[in-house]
Amino acid sequence: MLSATALAVRPDFSVTAVACREDHSRWSEAEVRDDYRVVLVRRGRFRRRADGALADLDPTVAYMGVPGEEERFSHPAGGDDCTSIGLTPALWREMAGDAARPATQSVYVDARLDLAHRRLLAAARTGDIGYALTEEVLGLLATAIGQVVSGPLRLGASQAPGTEAAIVAAARQAISDGHPASEALLPLAELLGVSPYRLSRSFTRELGVSVTRYRNRVRVGRALDRLEAGESNLGALAADLGFADQAHLCRTVRQYLGRTPTALRRLLAPRAP
Repeated sequence: MLSATALAVRPDFSVTAVACREDHSRWSEAEVRDDYRVVLVRRGRFRRRADGALADLDPTVAYMGVPGEEERFSHPAGGDDCTSIGLTPALWREMAGDAARPATQSVYVDARLDLAHRRLLAAARTGDIGYALTEEVLGLLATAIGQVVSGPLRLGASQAPGTEAAIVAAARQAISDGHPASEALLPLAELLGVSPYRLSRSFTRELGVSVTRYRNRVRVGRALDRLEAGESNLGALAADLGFADQAHLCRTVRQYLGRTPTALRRLLAPRAP
């Protein structure tokens, strides 16, 4: 029995939790996919055969799938749980350059990549798909693709020249202005004509914080403005500021300020002399 739960679906990538409860050594029917994907094992192990190459997968070895290949699976050791990150050919080219196919499809999952996988799953639970999860996905993909692609990656490539300071300044302006593209990291990078990975790294290098934390800093500041003005409808406040829901707003505000929005409203309320 195979089940799949979508954790995030964006135009450029998807993240899916896959649970398999099969227990058989025979090979499955051939499958053909049309996307690139990195599949990491959270629990258990299984075998994969693709275009004649055989791989044994477990929490220490992931695999990189490519469009058009014929793949089969077997589960001689019982069930397993995996995370599948699918990306479009466009995003693959953005990160891997001209390498249409990886030199190898097996990805060694060292402790750092294991941590990146866990951080990605934690980010998926926050509800911030457009920024927090996207940054974790890009970081994980950069590490995995770097293992399987020969030659330098295009992680810092840009269609438009510019210093990192200029890129960050333009991104800050778009976020401050509430430009529609600033609602998520990938369209923001497209607006600025830079790779999403470069945009993410530029913020860390220039400001010492990720673009996700910067955007949240702006949103928390705007939440404080509204709370100081007496805003009591937290659901409307969350929607206006682009949070997934009221709970996401409350978690973020508490993470940054150590207080709930309700407590902050009381703290900021005018006091009688």
